[in-house]
Amino acid sequence: MTSFRHGDRIRYATTGDDGYPVVRYGFVGGVADDDGPVVIMLDGELGGDVVDLTKIEPVSISNVTLTLDGSDLIEDPLLRQGLMNLWAAEAESAGLRIVELRPLNSEYGVRDASEGYTLAELSSAGEPYVLRASLCPGELDAVTIHATPPF
Repeated sequence: MTSFRHGDRIRYATTGDDGYPVVRYGFVGGVADDDGPVVIMLDGELGGDVVDLTKIEPVSISNVTLTLDGSDLIEDPLLRQGLMNLWAAEAESAGLRIVELRPLNSEYGVRDASEGYTLAELSSAGEPYVLRASLCPGELDAVTIHATPPF
């Protein structure tokens, strides 16, 4: 289990009032002990929330994932072009610094073996990654965009 300290940047996955998954970002405001609970300060909110340690994880480029409704976002080349910028905005909200984001194949992406598209190459913290978009597993009409190591 990950040990958190005051000020650590976190990703908090929860369920919204409408029953849909919601991902929020914030900071650790305080830790009672190694087993939790943890006080978190979510971005854009004044007060803190007390959450179970299992509900948060450190922010990393590999867990900043954007899921959007509409399989047409990946099927239409013009719509697919915008997915890169939407993910970059999500990464910025998470507090990540993306050094360089280079679109592939004139910004329309390259079809890959996973029945999705590799949209761009990028680097963060000196490491190379590729940005991929694919149909969301278990959802017939949703698209997931995420960064992975290039291998």
